[in-house]
Amino acid sequence: MSANIAGSIVNLPAACRDCLHSWRGQRPSCPRCRSVRIVSHPQLFELSVAHIDCDAFYASIEKRDRPELSGLPVIVGGGKRGVVSTCCYVARTYGVRSAMPMFKALKLCPHAVVIKGRMDLYVQEGRRIRQMMQALTPLVEPVSIDEAYLDLSGTDALHGAPPALSLMHLQKAVEREIGITISAGLASNKFLAKTASEADKPRGFFALSIDEAPTYLADKSVRIIGGVGAQFEKKLNADGIRTVADIQRIDVKTLVKRYGETGLWLHNCAFGRHERKVDPAGERKSVSSETTFNEDISDARALEDILWRLSERTADRAKDSGVEGRVVTLKLKTADFRSFTRRVSLNDPTQLAQVIFRVARTMLARETTGQRYRLLGVGISELVDAKADALDLADPKSLKRAKAERAADKAREKFGDAAVMTGRGHRIELTRKKD
Repeated sequence: MSANIAGSIVNLPAACRDCLHSWRGQRPSCPRCRSVRIVSHPQLFELSVAHIDCDAFYASIEKRDRPELSGLPVIVGGGKRGVVSTCCYVARTYGVRSAMPMFKALKLCPHAVVIKGRMDLYVQEGRRIRQMMQALTPLVEPVSIDEAYLDLSGTDALHGAPPALSLMHLQKAVEREIGITISAGLASNKFLAKTASEADKPRGFFALSIDEAPTYLADKSVRIIGGVGAQFEKKLNADGIRTVADIQRIDVKTLVKRYGETGLWLHNCAFGRHERKVDPAGERKSVSSETTFNEDISDARALEDILWRLSERTADRAKDSGVEGRVVTLKLKTADFRSFTRRVSLNDPTQLAQVIFRVARTMLARETTGQRYRLLGVGISELVDAKADALDLADPKSLKRAKAERAADKAREKFGDAAVMTGRGHRIELTRKKD
C-alpha cells in the first residue's frame, strides 16, 4: 500500500447515521454506538447540494397509520381502470410500479392491499417535512409533495456541523416526528444529488462528488440522465448509445452536430457536470387534478360534471398552496390510450374553481363529439403567488362570484364539505347517491 493511499484511508471522513458521531479513518462500525450504518466519503464534509426523496410516500403514510399492514404489499391508487399512485417496497418486489395501470398491478400482485389515497393528509405531512427542510436552509426547491433539492452551503456556522451531519439529523427527525423514512443524496450539484438519492433506497444516504461521477455513471443506462425519456432513449439506442459510457466516448462536437444543444447537455451530464442552482422560486410548475373512469365516457354532460369536481379539487389545492395560475390546461385520454392536452391563457391568474371550470368547459365542448374517454384532468400553470380577487372588466359579475366562492370555502372548512354546494354540485351528489 502506498503512503498516499494509506494516508487517504486514515483521513477518510466518516459519520454514523444513528448517533451522528463523526471521525476520520476507516472503521467497520461507529466507535461511539457500534452502529454499522456508516457513511464514508473523501468529500463527505465538503459536499453541500442535497436531494431528499420520501420513500414510497403515500404508502408509507398508510402503513404508519395502519400497523397491521406492515410486511404486506400496499398499493395506493384508483379502481381497476385507474393507475398506481405509489406502492410500498414489498409491492415493488412483484414488479408493481407507480403510474402502472391498476389491472396490470393486480395481475402482478393479486393479494395486494389497495387503498384509495388521502391527498389532504399527504399534503399536510408533506408541508411538515418541507418546514423541517427550511429549518436547515432557506434554499429549498421542492420538486413535488415528497421531493426537494436543498443547498446547504454556508450552513456549517448556523448548525455547528457540516451539511452531511445536518442532513443525517433531518433524516432522523423525519423518522421520529413524521413516522416515515426518507432517502438523501449529497453531491456537488443537483443532477448528482438526485442520482445519489436513488442509489441507496429506501432509508438511504449516498454521497457522490463530481470527481468520481464519470466512473460511477459510466455503466448506467442513459435513462439515469434526468430528461432522457422513453422516446429520446429509443433514438439514442438506435444511434448505438445505450450507456453513459457510450456518450463519454463520443467527441462533444459530434454530439452537438448530431443533437444540437441537447448534445452539449448530454456531454456535460455524462461527466457529472450540471450548472442549474437550487432555486426556491422554482417551487411548483402546476397544480392539477385528474381521474380515470371505471368505464369509458362519451356523454358531454357526464364529462362536464366530472370536470366540475376536478376544477373544485384543483382550486382547493391551489388555495392551500397560496398560488394561482395564468394558464388553464385540459387533459384527455381516449379509450385507445391516446393522450392530448388543450390550453388557454388567461388575462389574469386565478385559483377559483368557477373560473377554471368555465374556461376548461369551453375546451371540453370542442372535444365531446362522440369520442369515448377514459381519463379527464384539469390544471393551472404559470403559477404566481395568490393576490386579492380583482374585477374582470370583461365579466362584471366576476368579483361577486369570487366572493361567493370564498364564503363557501370558509363554510365548508368550518362545517364540512356538504355545508355549501353549487346547484351542479348538489345534482352530482344526488346522482352519485342514486348510483
